[in-house]
Amino acid sequence: MSPRKRLVIGISGASGAAIALELLRLCKALKLETFTTVSAAAERTIQLELGEAARQEIHDLATQEYAVSDVAAAISSGSYPVDAMIVAPCSMRSLAAIAYGTGEGLLARAADVTLKERRPLVLLAREAPLHEGHLEAMLKVTRMGAIVAPPVPPFYLGLLTLEEMIRQIAARALAMAGVDPGNALQRWTGDPA
Repeated sequence: MSPRKRLVIGISGASGAAIALELLRLCKALKLETFTTVSAAAERTIQLELGEAARQEIHDLATQEYAVSDVAAAISSGSYPVDAMIVAPCSMRSLAAIAYGTGEGLLARAADVTLKERRPLVLLAREAPLHEGHLEAMLKVTRMGAIVAPPVPPFYLGLLTLEEMIRQIAARALAMAGVDPGNALQRWTGDPA
């Protein structure tokens, strides 16, 4: 396997496109190889939340981007060497497709491959409130080895801006995927009192 960490970054249509963009910025700064796939719903969400320039930046930051319809892409095979996958944000539709192995599009297929190869899979699940079906799908993927990590802001760190919170969420996702995010991640060092 390559000495540089290689990550698949799936971007689904849940609200929170800024997390995906910040994640890719961190990966670029850390000199990681990234292979992205963006769902059709994410295309629209990115445009609504961040604008056209952000969509181009996402494309430019990735080492390689694959169309969600390209089920023959390299990342659709377990023989393609990657270290982990993060879905940020992860819609309940994508989470269900992963949990039930539907193989619906490249994002779900790449996640399925990640699970079957026993590689880290981090899902930044975005929905509230949750119904029983959502919770069952989360439990199912957790039992299969995925990490379900809703992008909850770390208020205890005393962060003051939305940008700081987004950066912490993205950095924590990298840490959960087995990548040291360096100084981007503020770590709790104990009660200062």
